Amino acid sequence: MPQPEGEVVAVVRTGAVTTLVLNRPMRLNAIDQNMALALVREIEAVAADRDCRCLLITGAGRAFCAGQSLGGTGEASTLPTDITGLIQERYVPVVLGLAALEIPVVAAVNGLAVGAGFSLALAADIRIASEESWFSCAFAQLGLVPDSGASYFLPRLLGPGRALHYALTGDRITAQMALELGLVTTVLPPRSFAAESVAIAQRLAAGATRALGLTKLALRHALDASLAEQLQMEAHLQQIASETADFSEGLLAFREKRPPHFQGR
Repeated sequence: MPQPEGEVVAVVRTGAVTTLVLNRPMRLNAIDQNMALALVREIEAVAADRDCRCLLITGAGRAFCAGQSLGGTGEASTLPTDITGLIQERYVPVVLGLAALEIPVVAAVNGLAVGAGFSLALAADIRIASEESWFSCAFAQLGLVPDSGASYFLPRLLGPGRALHYALTGDRITAQMALELGLVTTVLPPRSFAAESVAIAQRLAAGATRALGLTKLALRHALDASLAEQLQMEAHLQQIASETADFSEGLLAFREKRPPHFQGR
């Protein structure tokens, strides 16, 4: 993966995969106003790009994201007194924007992911981790409450008991622990992490993108639906999928005993 330069969110396009690289490595990619608003813009651009069939999010340097920028040596605090406004301006559009994407979203967690950085990783559909990465909810250690979707995603991924443990303690979760807990699905060695992350994203981008988007919708709906409601939703979404060009290609490829060539249409 090329090394990003300049922008606080660098954009790298590899075929049908768009990679957003959080690019404040000297600050461990902590999210300030510029980065948050850049993320919103780039996610909107991905949503409008019919040629993009998978979004990959990762970090520059040795961190995925250290969460909200709190200021530090040589850097003034970026926290206003209106925390509600900050969250609504910076984080709500990012999380809702990712949730609304009709393509797979992969978080390639190359290093630490804490606080709002942890939340950002949780908002992805699939999380893959470097062996050197680790996670922490971290909010409680600052006297704060999990935000940016952490209180929504964490109990759904871990169950309420484990979610409470990590939310209340902020305990560090290593890459291997994250794999065992189900927070990530793949752990990769650092040397090959970037290349293998892109390969995973490219595999998803080569899939039947419309059906993958509908699958995301189906699984999300199932979280709050009765069995009868979910069966109806499945039937509705299957009707939509069956009318896509990708289904026609998949059926033809099955009959011709060859790999399908999906176009995301």
